Amino acid sequence: MTRPGELKLKHLFRPGQIGKFKTRNLVKYGACCVSNYNGRDGSITPRELARVRVIAATGCGLITNQGAYPDPLGEGKAYFRQVAIHDDKFLPQFETIARYIHDAGAVAMQQILHAGRYGGIDLGYCVQPSVVPQTLPHFRPPRELSKDEIRAIVKQHADAAKRAIRAGFDGTEITSFMGYLLANFNSPFTNQRSDEYGGSVQNRGRFMRELIDAIKQATPDNPLSVRLNGAELMDRWGGNTEDESFELMQQAVDCGVEMISVTVGWQEAPESSFGRDVPPGYWNYLSAKAKKMFPGVLVAFGNRLPDPAMADECIRDGVFDYWEVCRPLLADPELIHKAAEDRMEEVRPCIGSLNCLSRLFRDLPYTCTMNPMLGHEFEPEYHITKAAEPKRIMVVGAGPAGMEAAITARQRGHAVTVVDKADRIGGNLAAYAANDLARPADLQSVIDYYGVMAKKLGVEIRLNTEANAKFMRSVLHDFDVCIVAAGARTDMAVFQYLEGSELLVDALEVAHGRVKPGKRVVMIGGGMIGLTISEFLAKAGHEVTVVEKEKRIGGDIMPTFKWRHTAWVDELGIQSVTSAQLIKVSKEGATVKTAKDEEKFIPADSVIVSSPRKANHDLFHEFQWMIDELHGGGDATVPRGLDQAIQEGYRLGCRI
Repeated sequence: MTRPGELKLKHLFRPGQIGKFKTRNLVKYGACCVSNYNGRDGSITPRELARVRVIAATGCGLITNQGAYPDPLGEGKAYFRQVAIHDDKFLPQFETIARYIHDAGAVAMQQILHAGRYGGIDLGYCVQPSVVPQTLPHFRPPRELSKDEIRAIVKQHADAAKRAIRAGFDGTEITSFMGYLLANFNSPFTNQRSDEYGGSVQNRGRFMRELIDAIKQATPDNPLSVRLNGAELMDRWGGNTEDESFELMQQAVDCGVEMISVTVGWQEAPESSFGRDVPPGYWNYLSAKAKKMFPGVLVAFGNRLPDPAMADECIRDGVFDYWEVCRPLLADPELIHKAAEDRMEEVRPCIGSLNCLSRLFRDLPYTCTMNPMLGHEFEPEYHITKAAEPKRIMVVGAGPAGMEAAITARQRGHAVTVVDKADRIGGNLAAYAANDLARPADLQSVIDYYGVMAKKLGVEIRLNTEANAKFMRSVLHDFDVCIVAAGARTDMAVFQYLEGSELLVDALEVAHGRVKPGKRVVMIGGGMIGLTISEFLAKAGHEVTVVEKEKRIGGDIMPTFKWRHTAWVDELGIQSVTSAQLIKVSKEGATVKTAKDEEKFIPADSVIVSSPRKANHDLFHEFQWMIDELHGGGDATVPRGLDQAIQEGYRLGCRI
């Protein structure tokens, strides 16, 4: 039976075909992240298999399993717990994965990933076409590949492809995404060879052509996809131009690949390719160009394209053939099903915070800001199950932690009431969203999601209601459980004995729009909150100086987005004074003391305080003898970020 969303998104949900294999729709699950859930030897763990079951059930017509390294030495291994496909001993686990995908009705592809410049994580060195020093210090020093070694790598890829097909996969994929070995050969930045593998675009593409030819010969009846950059974003380092990137695509097409997956950027690219600062659809022109140039080859694309409706329009307009999606399905594995059922308002949104990559680049298992269950599918305690005894739960605070706890507990059968003193849900996240330079709509979508789900599930919301001892006495015995998720506040008391402390302005008051600062601003605290508000004020024409007690600003910002804030600080002309503490305030400005014990006066009309933050945990003491069960979560326990708030809210909802 055709579902209502399938009628609306008729292009996305029409059947497709790659090689001889038919797909039920035009959605390709992209191998965008290595999970880091596996053994250090490349073996696949039960945790990974549980995750693959979820991927298989996403409803995608074509599913690409995460990249496996093809060499026994591990020169191609990029991540501590990356899966391996260099030996037949791994075949049983890959057979299980292929079976999961097929049982769910999808076509199965296996990605082969040799990390090149970013590999050798267990070896202390990496291999490249040429010895080009790393621009990021955490990667290993390079060694140049000999021709014999190049031939060996080509054979390793072909052998890996044969293993994948023997394991039951329908096709394979090789990738240059993010600056891996294929990209290293293609790019003049990392390929400075003078032999037949270097120099011209044609020569630089030789390694790719040999890879394709070897894999096609090894698996002649099975489709091959190649992920290639439409834009490297490596101009600063002398990388490929867009025209050169498309010349390389042409070479792949001429070699007979069935699909080109268009990607954007390297890990060390000095600009963003799919973070929150990139608007959805920004890179669509690259896939449109590929589709126009290569009409006889399937084009897959999904870079910063989280919306099924936009994907449907793109397929209709010939921008690409398959919507390649990964991170939105990390955030909500039910995305495709909800789209098919016309329930898009219930989708947990991917907000592009890149928490997944931040953890991956720190060699940790990837998680998702919006999906607390990601990576814990194997653990029963993370599953939403029927409560043994339905309880009456009061949640104090309608921020992310409180709302996540509320909707999770309600799904388990508890009766849930959320109280908040504000006139809207969202807590301080709503204020930060209003000051966000990246994309306020992404953060607002989190709040909108919670509003929709609370209404759908029957969570009672009491706004303009302050929870205190008096309120609790008025509802005494109406509730069995209280979850304190009241967030955090700026700890203004830290400065109460400073001269002029009465002139200080709370950053939250500015963020909520209740206080309008003067032209010249000093921001005390260079963390996420201080920088977000400072950037917004600077963009509006204020002159801003950030004072931070640590050596660097942005200490609490996710690694993959820290550079963006640093860039905004430079672009907007925001001054920063680090290793400094506020010692005096006057109507003329602020006086700080530096690490050298020197006093520095900074002229200002407003001195705003964003740090330190203090948990709003006073209610724990007030409610201790008024309720059977008392729990806390989010910033009300320890002030941190959005991901921790949602994770803790979910765990509380699952546990009570």
